Amino acid sequence: MNGVKQAALFVRTNLWIVPLALLLAWALFRFLDPAPPRHLVMTTGGESGGYHQFGLQLKERLAEDGLELEVRSSSGSVENLQRLTEGRVQLGLIQSGTTSLLESEQLEGLESLGAIYHEPLWLFQRRDAGISRLSDLDGRRVSVGSEGSGTWGVVRSIFSQLGGQLGEQNIASGDWQQLSGSASAKALRAGELDAAFFVLPVNNSTVTQLLADPGVEMVNLSQVEALAARLSFLDRLVVPEGLLDLQRNIPEQRTELLSPVATLVINEDFHPALASLILRASSEVLRDGSVLDPPGQFPAATPAELPLSAEADYYHERGVPFLQRYLPFWIASIVDRYVVLLIPFIAIMLPLVKSMGPLYAWRMRARVYRWYAHLRRVDRLIHKGSIDQVLEQEIDALLKLEDELTQVDVPLSYAHELYSLHLHVSYMITRLQQMRPGQTDAAAAALGTQG
Repeated sequence: MNGVKQAALFVRTNLWIVPLALLLAWALFRFLDPAPPRHLVMTTGGESGGYHQFGLQLKERLAEDGLELEVRSSSGSVENLQRLTEGRVQLGLIQSGTTSLLESEQLEGLESLGAIYHEPLWLFQRRDAGISRLSDLDGRRVSVGSEGSGTWGVVRSIFSQLGGQLGEQNIASGDWQQLSGSASAKALRAGELDAAFFVLPVNNSTVTQLLADPGVEMVNLSQVEALAARLSFLDRLVVPEGLLDLQRNIPEQRTELLSPVATLVINEDFHPALASLILRASSEVLRDGSVLDPPGQFPAATPAELPLSAEADYYHERGVPFLQRYLPFWIASIVDRYVVLLIPFIAIMLPLVKSMGPLYAWRMRARVYRWYAHLRRVDRLIHKGSIDQVLEQEIDALLKLEDELTQVDVPLSYAHELYSLHLHVSYMITRLQQMRPGQTDAAAAALGTQG
């Protein structure tokens, strides 16, 4: 029974810690990142293009993990960048090299999750046009991609490495035209152009048609390695003889290409916890690769022109976070959030919990020591010589105190302090009783008789 009372007293003494812990938990929940959303909006490209098809495949894969991906078509990379900077979507696909078409201030807050596949820069020419270097395009009839297109963004960046005057002069003279991809292919095949640039995936129908046209051939540009070294968003691709069409031996010789990459880009509205989920789903969509992309090569951290998000960097270096390897994403996400919550909670609560024992000890001693104030007050009255006026009242008060002390219940570990108080109260009562009138004379008489 005594143990139960002690436990109850311990709980009452430290009951203050309960509302404090609840307040702390509320504050941590209040300022902790919210849980990842179950709905995400992605901007892709034209409905017949590779970006949109990838978006649809990603949507199907993410649905298996309980994430609803809303896929919105667009006119291409530039519009996707605009949607991302305006916050109308959280995720988008852009072609590396197109960020040069926007001001640097517009790109603030955008990050990359990584590249997902190559989109080679193709330069096709009329057969035997004799083009092998970029400088050979001076004064020729060339399509460099429509204004604001990904093709023009890459071409402009390339010619900026050559001083920039070559492109500006030929556009001003009208030799170089800014045509769309379909218009460029039609004009080239009709003989209205000497050459045309395209940024398209290897399996695009336009590329397939141009490779099959006997009047058109793919240019094996020189200085590809030097340009790739200067422009970090470009890769150098080597296309072995016959890789694109083994039966017709296309290309007829080992050919080098410059290649931008399709890149997953996020803005500040994207929840960082979703990065690993998106990248893991993308790796499964891209598992088989393509003619130019070996299986398992993508998604990749490089090449990149936007900074890689911290979560994407972790994924590319170490793979899926530990908990997500063994638990469903949403459960792992909850555990991660509660671990983040638990660490500061423990750091704050640990010293408070440690104070519970000393606080309980102080409470127990305080139950005993508060009566010592009464004894000290009586002691001061004796010292000042003013005890005679209140002697009987103080004796009565101390007798009541002695009775009250018999009702005090303290743990055994503090019993010695209670019994010490009993002795001190008894001593003070005896001392005061001896100070009553007549008690001193009686004591003296007794001493005289003994003498």
